[in-house]
Amino acid sequence: MNDSNASTPSQASSLQCHVLIVDDSPILRAAIKKVVKLAGVGEDRIFEAGNGVEALEVLETVWIDLVLLDLNMPVMDGEEFARELRKRDDLKDVAVVVVSTEANRERLERMKALGVAHTLRKPFEPEDLCRLIAEVLGLQRA
Repeated sequence: MNDSNASTPSQASSLQCHVLIVDDSPILRAAIKKVVKLAGVGEDRIFEAGNGVEALEVLETVWIDLVLLDLNMPVMDGEEFARELRKRDDLKDVAVVVVSTEANRERLERMKALGVAHTLRKPFEPEDLCRLIAEVLGLQRA
């Protein structure tokens, strides 16, 4: 009964993880949300924000296990958000995956230095995002 195969929806649901999607495009947030649900995260455990300021507000009210973060947003971009996140003792260990069209190597290196777990370029294959969610949340451990 104990299947060591990596990420299945039941495993993701059993973790009861909370995911925050931060992107200024409502259409892209909806698409990413659909994939997160396919990965097994319950809809009531998925939160959304349109920029870094809104994301910090969400983090004030609910524990988040994983942030899926766009970089290019108004008000507070993803890099500024990641810097703010790492300054806070209560939030500095929250896992972050960049999901962005960003191609600037220097900027992506700065994000890596801020502790970003992975970067996924848009457009992406749903399977790739599912795999990253599982990996970052530790679902692939046998």
